[in-house]
Amino acid sequence: MLRVPDHWVWDFWFADDGAQHHVFFLQAPTSLGDEGRRHRAARIGHATSTDLVHWEPTEQPFGPGSADDFDATTTWTGSVVRGDDGLWRMFYTGTRFLADEPDHTNVETVGVAVSEDLRTWHKRPGPVTRADARWYETLGAAPDAEGAVFREEAWRDPWVFRDPSGDGWHMLVTARTNDGTLDERGVVGHAVSPDLEHWEVRPPLSTPGSGFVHLEVPQVVEVQGQWFLLFSCPQEALSPAHPAVHSTPGTWSMPIDDPTGPFDVTRAVPLTDATRYSGRLVQHRGGSWALVTFENGPAGGPLPGVLTDPVPVDVVDGQLALRAPAVATTP
Repeated sequence: MLRVPDHWVWDFWFADDGAQHHVFFLQAPTSLGDEGRRHRAARIGHATSTDLVHWEPTEQPFGPGSADDFDATTTWTGSVVRGDDGLWRMFYTGTRFLADEPDHTNVETVGVAVSEDLRTWHKRPGPVTRADARWYETLGAAPDAEGAVFREEAWRDPWVFRDPSGDGWHMLVTARTNDGTLDERGVVGHAVSPDLEHWEVRPPLSTPGSGFVHLEVPQVVEVQGQWFLLFSCPQEALSPAHPAVHSTPGTWSMPIDDPTGPFDVTRAVPLTDATRYSGRLVQHRGGSWALVTFENGPAGGPLPGVLTDPVPVDVVDGQLALRAPAVATTP
């Protein structure tokens, strides 16, 4: 379990250099008092481990930019890949909040930093991708039928992965389309690159009207020969028409035919409840897969703000399933 003294810890992403597992995560000081204030104070933390259980916090990779930069307010969730040139690249969310607390109006875009060793990072000029108004909702644009607009320009949580056929790279993003009712515009945004340097934003890989305000921290992973899409969405970010609106979902999963889409997210089912959010699959050195989440706590309770130990996963009848803990027997 990863716990940082005097800090809340939440969204996270992994990298493996062959000797150590690295986890990068969002953190904010508990001295803020109100856990709801943590999003505007988020900074990226870093820890290392040899077993995905015992973590050693280390140096912070980098902080926000200057007042005029795309990441002027915070650096949010991302992912790390290693390119053909040997450089590690961290694609991360940069936010620019447009008013003082408690206003939440902000613009989210994706930037990149590079490293040779996963410890010393250099931010590149950005953003490298942002919401394209041809398909995606931008701040203050695309009002609904009643003239309402959404509070933020959503383009966050980039998940970057190599095309399985070897045709460049893909980026999945938490995004919203520019059409439909506000509580059903959540989609999986998409961008492509031949080299991790030049990016082209493309139409979303899922369709609006699927019942989600947003699909956060997307991830695609192949487990036991089957591809899966994971994302997170709580009850309060489901439309009233969604079948799961009266449950307490956290992390969702669904089998997919192709990690490059398209995705029919109406087929997704909750993998965890709301107390286990922002789930990521991570692979042990032996090849098995496990789920890590952050502890979100029960509704109305305080935020624990720690990362869980990995829980093994299996594929059961084509669906991703958490392995039940062994039951002790009396000799």
